[in-house]
Amino acid sequence: MSPVFPMLTVLTMFYYMCLRRRARTATRGEIMNSHRTVESNSRTSPLNAEVVQYAKEVVDFSSHYGSENSMSYTMWNLAGVPNVFPSSGDFTQTAVFRTYGTWWDQCPSAPVPFKRTPANFQSQDYVELAFEQQVYPTAVHVLETYHPGAVIRILACSANPYSPGPPAEVRWETLWSEKPTKVNASQARQFKPCIKQINFPTNLIRLEINSSLLDYYTELDAVVLHGMKDKPMLSLKTSLIDMNDLEDDDYEEKDDCEIDNLNKKFSSTALREGPSNGYFDRLPYELIQLILNHLTLPDLCRLAQTCKLLNQHCCDPLQYIHLNLQPYWAKLNDTSLEFLQARCTLVQWLNLSWTGNRGFISVAGFSRFLKVCGSELVRLELSCSHFLNETCLEIISEMCPNLQDLNLSSCDKLPPQAFSHIAKLCGLKRLVLYRTKVEQTALLSILNFCSDLQHLSLGSCVMIEDYDVTASMIGAKCKKLRTLDLWRCKNITESGIAELASGCPLLEELDLGWCPTLQSSTGCFARLARQLPNLQKLFLTANRSVCDTDIEELACNCTRLRQLDILGTRMVSPASLRKLLESCKDLSLLDVSFCSQIDNRAVLELSASFPKVFIKKSFTQ
Repeated sequence: MSPVFPMLTVLTMFYYMCLRRRARTATRGEIMNSHRTVESNSRTSPLNAEVVQYAKEVVDFSSHYGSENSMSYTMWNLAGVPNVFPSSGDFTQTAVFRTYGTWWDQCPSAPVPFKRTPANFQSQDYVELAFEQQVYPTAVHVLETYHPGAVIRILACSANPYSPGPPAEVRWETLWSEKPTKVNASQARQFKPCIKQINFPTNLIRLEINSSLLDYYTELDAVVLHGMKDKPMLSLKTSLIDMNDLEDDDYEEKDDCEIDNLNKKFSSTALREGPSNGYFDRLPYELIQLILNHLTLPDLCRLAQTCKLLNQHCCDPLQYIHLNLQPYWAKLNDTSLEFLQARCTLVQWLNLSWTGNRGFISVAGFSRFLKVCGSELVRLELSCSHFLNETCLEIISEMCPNLQDLNLSSCDKLPPQAFSHIAKLCGLKRLVLYRTKVEQTALLSILNFCSDLQHLSLGSCVMIEDYDVTASMIGAKCKKLRTLDLWRCKNITESGIAELASGCPLLEELDLGWCPTLQSSTGCFARLARQLPNLQKLFLTANRSVCDTDIEELACNCTRLRQLDILGTRMVSPASLRKLLESCKDLSLLDVSFCSQIDNRAVLELSASFPKVFIKKSFTQ
């Protein structure tokens, strides 16, 4: 071959590379010019005017301070225009969640947290809001009127809650998120986080809450959604294109470890034959398993792709004895559960809270999973899992004979008749029915057969007709009971309290907040103090009849008391509180908000004398 031909080949290749480089440069310039044009048009064009709207409806939420039968302190106050903003303080017309701070995590009723929870998932509560029009969001403003700083995540959903038919696809996209931060001021503010653009219109916004750093309850007044009806072009400031990517021949595929891709991540067929595993071949199997116990589920997904040895370890059922799927609620579906089945045959703790809503998990998918993985289950968390129906509870009662811990908090769509199946779970030690429609007949059956109960939550259960009968059954059957939540039970009287106190002497925590039918003049609170010496937490919130005699009985008999809430009483003096604080050396939380005899001066004096006690005094501007 003539030497000219290799030279021509080299020149041709060089010329081709120059043309390609020039094409890339031109493309880069065209993109920049296009962005400038779009950015300019977005400022001047009136055709795509911004839509500003308040929430039309509260679709779903995990908890609230208020009652199911009123508007005071309920999540429903987030619908519509502001009620009190820009005023600051404690107002009944705002939305308030059930807890704040770390106090509830320090109670005897606090469950042991799940391991392997991703560090970036710190949400404790949520509320979902529907708006009139679907828009491409440009801003979300949250009007906070008291102790702001609890919102840590804002999401948008592609599904239209007002659509007549089921959506073909449901996508959740995070608009903004941040770790919990301490906001020192308790004054009202308009929270305006900088959100990212998304490529679908939405009229369903979700706020996720973490109140652990708050000094008191956060109060939200309204949420404002700003957006465009037509899809806006990306500006330079929000461009999703990295200019450096244009220099590469191929775009590197991102490592998507979402929960719906578990089958791809764990697939052993995707692993190629490779060299030896080095020192991993010499490590004991148990040691590798111990190391992997510190990884989150997505990390296990990634590690399973590295080699066959680690794939085997990552698929071992021993890695799934405690499985927390709540952080992946936005992606978890029937396919995910089906793929996890083979790995979860030994699962003992399972958290499916917040999952499966809007058709993500079907009754059939949940049932198939429990039939394979339910035999060893000891703990099952299903808070706010609205896919549940009577069939699901029947499957739980049949497939989970060893279950000791069941949480159905805020499963308010479960029909009343479904709860009768819980009575078959005779080994239950913890049962949470907060904000459910359990009725008295089913509850009495549960109490009769589940005599080993130690923790029971019946807060805001509005379908229970007679709480005195319920309390009498608790006292007769649940001798091991340690914690009881009767928050906002509507009709318990001194008769029920007497049965409860005499039958459950081991009680360490009792919540009787907002129980209007209890009267101190009957001696019910004094009887509680004398018969329950192990009390560590007692909430008598909003009971105006609590008096000095009750406080003095607590001081004499309940020296282990750690938390006391007497918000709203008119009959307690600073002198009796001082006796209480002197006797109860472990007391750390005392709420005297709206106590007419306890003014700010008294709070300051008591705080100075007992600096280790957090004395809460709310205010209204």
